[in-house]
Amino acid sequence: MISCVQHPKTTHRHRIINGGPGLSISAAIQRNCETDVTNLYRDIPTFDDFAKVLDGTVYHALPDDWWVGTSDIVGSTKAVEAGRFKDVNMVGASVICAVSNALGHSDYPFLFGGDGASFACPPDKIDAVRNAMATTATWAAETLDLELRVGLVQIADIRSANRDVRVARYAVSDPVSYAMFAGGGMQWAEDQMKHGQNLIAPAPSGHRPDLTGLSCRWSPIRADGTDVILSIIVAPCDNRARFDSTVNDLLAILDDSPRKSSPIPASGPGVAFPPPGLHLEAEATKHNEGGYVKAWLKAFYIALIAVILMKTGWKLGAFDPRRYRDYTGYNTDFRKFGDGLWMTVNCSKARAEEVEAHLRAAELQGDIYYGTHRQRTAIMTCIVPSITSDAHFHFLDGGEGGYTAAATAFKAKRKSGQSIANA
Repeated sequence: MISCVQHPKTTHRHRIINGGPGLSISAAIQRNCETDVTNLYRDIPTFDDFAKVLDGTVYHALPDDWWVGTSDIVGSTKAVEAGRFKDVNMVGASVICAVSNALGHSDYPFLFGGDGASFACPPDKIDAVRNAMATTATWAAETLDLELRVGLVQIADIRSANRDVRVARYAVSDPVSYAMFAGGGMQWAEDQMKHGQNLIAPAPSGHRPDLTGLSCRWSPIRADGTDVILSIIVAPCDNRARFDSTVNDLLAILDDSPRKSSPIPASGPGVAFPPPGLHLEAEATKHNEGGYVKAWLKAFYIALIAVILMKTGWKLGAFDPRRYRDYTGYNTDFRKFGDGLWMTVNCSKARAEEVEAHLRAAELQGDIYYGTHRQRTAIMTCIVPSITSDAHFHFLDGGEGGYTAAATAFKAKRKSGQSIANA
């Protein structure tokens, strides 16, 4: 459940954004409520130290009249077991893409969860958002034979259930930040959806969302040497202080590695031709391109040009392949917080053992619930509004099970214990 947002460029990779000189957050929110409600989220200051996701002061409550959207694939575990990793991730990211296009921008908070996504949005275009979710569910069923469950609930209703929705903005580069969620409300909304509440019915057969910008052209990212790609989900039990201590220690373990354990190589992800997700791109855009063949040929041509530029380093107009590859690394969501910690990391087998031993001890003490999954690769699904802008978004998951597999163990533990406490 993570969000991306464009904001003006600066000369530094990271910065702090304020609502303006002398403008408090509450004042900024009030101003935007009176003028352009859609930009409210952008007035929340950003931070670039990931450990601050545990600091409650960086989170800001969203208004009661905003909405929370949730989605997940029914039977995703079976799909993953059948090797449909890319299909599952594509559908999960498609919700974010469809809602972005319905809103006309990416300035809203969202979180990618592997087999689904969650987000919050203002009420001004909620009918368009609802339609985007309904048509995405129909597209997933009729194109990829995956049942996508989608739901919407107003934040006022979440608060009436003694949960909250608070959001922070973690800056991964100058043009991109990802939303972090706290308060327990996002998890509550997802749980309600899975129990049949607040569901949105799929659109009539043949209706399709606008998935412009959705792609998955990068090759699978292999773990370094004999390392593993470790998918991690950690959520609190009743004692938030002990959860924070566990996560701080976990981050210390993982940060003591190159690139803070990010799976993305220093030179950026690799490319191959044809890209493994070419057919998925064609399926996502065929209704706009006049059929599958035309969509596939267009995606094929674009991918061919892209791989030539990536391999040679040649520039084409305003497109700089080296810069694009660099920002792909910066803009990848390999770690995030959505009422709990979500990470896809590269680590040695010894460090993976250390991580899992640390989490196991904390779980035995009743401090956390957790789930992990080891694999050799990570895969990326992307939203690229423009190849000439640095504001492109990359969602990372494990390549052989990922968050879906980690969640299987996590959910079983959580079901047998207490519900996630308010974050």
